[in-house]
Amino acid sequence: MRDILSDVEKWIDAGETIALATVTLTWGSAPRKIGAHMAFTPSGKITGSVSGGCVENAVIEAGLQTLQDGKPRLLHFGVADEDAWGVGLMCGGSIDVFVQPLDVEIFYAIKKAIENEELIVHAVVVKGADGALGKQALIQQNRIQLGSLGAENDARILELSADISATRQTALDEETQVFINVMPPPTTLVIVGGVQVAVALATFAKTIGYKTILVDPRKAWGNETRFPHVDQLIQLWIDEAFARIEINSSVAITVLTHDPKIDDPALKAAVESPAFYIGALGSKKANAKRIERLRNDGVNEAQIARIHAPIGLDIGAQNPEEIALAIMAQIVQSFRKQSQAEAK
Repeated sequence: MRDILSDVEKWIDAGETIALATVTLTWGSAPRKIGAHMAFTPSGKITGSVSGGCVENAVIEAGLQTLQDGKPRLLHFGVADEDAWGVGLMCGGSIDVFVQPLDVEIFYAIKKAIENEELIVHAVVVKGADGALGKQALIQQNRIQLGSLGAENDARILELSADISATRQTALDEETQVFINVMPPPTTLVIVGGVQVAVALATFAKTIGYKTILVDPRKAWGNETRFPHVDQLIQLWIDEAFARIEINSSVAITVLTHDPKIDDPALKAAVESPAFYIGALGSKKANAKRIERLRNDGVNEAQIARIHAPIGLDIGAQNPEEIALAIMAQIVQSFRKQSQAEAK
């Protein structure tokens, strides 16, 4: 949803009627993953993608019909379907796309949650009785904040959303399927230490959509001249700095200074947090000394095992830019493995 917010808001302000298409189910080598969105208007404006071009003409035709009659539609394109070949889906998979008129109130509530970096869950009935099809609800903090799936379904969707940490389509009952779109806070990279590797690392992270936070109390290292491209620069010691950062399961933490006065408290705080990735720069010898210090400071073996050290994938990196690439690759690998595990 994040990638279409700006365009959709402009269209709303311009008085456009808007259709929203969402990938709700995939199988095999589908071109886009579940949760991908595309919005479009009768005037020909398009933003986002649900198939990389394979089926989008058919989706737009169905969406324009939906805008005319107000009836949401669940579309299926599969490799065995004649329709799929007709629209170019020859990539060995199948895809379900739900098309509905955009609910402006729901849209702005989602936009606000995203901008406030809050977890929000969007539930939509994509299969079921005509009266239920397209009903929506927004869930935050285990409460329905906006909308309803119907009195008989609201309690059930709250139970399901409490146990689901990844976007998926699931059954409410024998005839009703609901798409539960989990929108967590943005993936964030906390970089401790304004060393040269950190300059390249922040650039890589920003390129692939991570929010970046640079922490370094040493102003000669962590300053706006060296890091004009980070989202947040914190020039405080670790205890104060980390108190300003919400560390959740969408956060990665890299510790890069080689200074125990900075690295050790950062790692101790990191292993006590739900961060999905923790990495520390240094040789095997330096890491062994660091682990011993952490043990003496009360860090247990399970917590120590969470630390990637030496940091980064082993790609034979020899300069700061290559080291940063190895680190970012390992962070992405860790995040994707976590997402896949949650989806099972």
